[in-house]
Amino acid sequence: MSTMLLILQLLIVLSLILIGARKGGIALGIYGMVGVFILVFVFGLEPGTIPVDVMLIIVSVITASATLQAAGGLDYMVNVAVRFLKRHPNRITFLGPMVTWFFCIVAGTAHTSYALLPIISEIARREKVRPERPLSVATISASMGCTGSPVSAATAAILSQDILGSRGFGLQDVMMVTIPASIIAILVASLVQNYVGKPLEKDPEYLRRLSEGLLDETETAEETKTDLPHARRAVLAFLFGVLLVVLFALFPALRPTFDGESLNMTTTIEMVMMSTAALILLVGKADVGVAAKSNVFASGMNAMVAIFGVAWMGSTFFLGHHDAILGSVEGMFATYPLLFAIPLFVFSIMLFSQAATARTLYPVGLALGVSPLMLLVLFPAVNGYFFLPNYPTEVAAIGFDRTGTTRIGRYVVNHSFQLAGFITTFVSIAVGYLIVLLLY
Repeated sequence: MSTMLLILQLLIVLSLILIGARKGGIALGIYGMVGVFILVFVFGLEPGTIPVDVMLIIVSVITASATLQAAGGLDYMVNVAVRFLKRHPNRITFLGPMVTWFFCIVAGTAHTSYALLPIISEIARREKVRPERPLSVATISASMGCTGSPVSAATAAILSQDILGSRGFGLQDVMMVTIPASIIAILVASLVQNYVGKPLEKDPEYLRRLSEGLLDETETAEETKTDLPHARRAVLAFLFGVLLVVLFALFPALRPTFDGESLNMTTTIEMVMMSTAALILLVGKADVGVAAKSNVFASGMNAMVAIFGVAWMGSTFFLGHHDAILGSVEGMFATYPLLFAIPLFVFSIMLFSQAATARTLYPVGLALGVSPLMLLVLFPAVNGYFFLPNYPTEVAAIGFDRTGTTRIGRYVVNHSFQLAGFITTFVSIAVGYLIVLLLY
């Protein structure tokens, strides 16, 4: 196949990704599917692999998370976090990001941070801490939690059987590398961010809003009212499900065996998390109708549709040009595997999804000669969508900072999240690399 035809198809693929990302929501998956149709019916390429395993894990985890939200469990967890942060307000720049990261580790989605960002902003404001400092890192750390959570779509993507799962890597390897790397990276970013920008009492935008009466300094961050007995039981049920996933991953002997092999973790996670959803419905008295309409469920379904279309389109394009792509860049990535972080970072900016990025590019990385260990180290590079300040958590953080210190710069890319995003990405990759050198 000619080079010009390959370039034409690549431009079509990239154009459809950009169009879908611009429209947002499920449009990314819809336009990805248009790409699959064009590649197959117009150019005659054989359809690639549909990422069914990742999609089903998303369905099961999001169903459990949505029932938890419907039972008031997320509100209950937020209340616990609020009380904790209020007891240590002078450390908000460090503790705020760690709390949003932990929420994502447990729940598997960065969208849990929406309930915490306004709390962090208000606590910082009352302590006369520039809200931009904790908010910028907290927003990034929420996304970083997806690259270490045992129940996130991103983790499920890289552990699927055609990526790292078939190379002998399991959930314990991901958590052992990414969790300590993330903690260190978040602390480093918080330390640096603690000195970014003018002190709040000297910030001109804050002083302007204060002088114009746009801020009420008597307001406090309030807890969300919820049915405590049912909500507490729902949280315990959800945590029990997450714990089961971790135990089954760490101790394969706990899983049933078929034909001499333990049940794979993909199937295990699906069964455990859907059963967890049933348990939450029972003990948390959750309304399934409310769960299906929750923002957690909606965001999960958006992710599933995006992966369905985009990852299938990427797989179709790569398989159709397998030899040409390998022949042009295989030696480079095999010799300098760290460079594979660049396409991971760039694609995550376009796809707005760690899972879609990993599911699309990780099989390519393996085919190009990048070792599974290096792909594990580079996992944080799929968090690059902070580069453009239009991801929902970034938009929310800007809106929640009523002082105006968290902002988009004149040149768009010089926004409040850029520094924290690059620090956490570089530091987590570096620490992950050191962990791999020491343990593997």
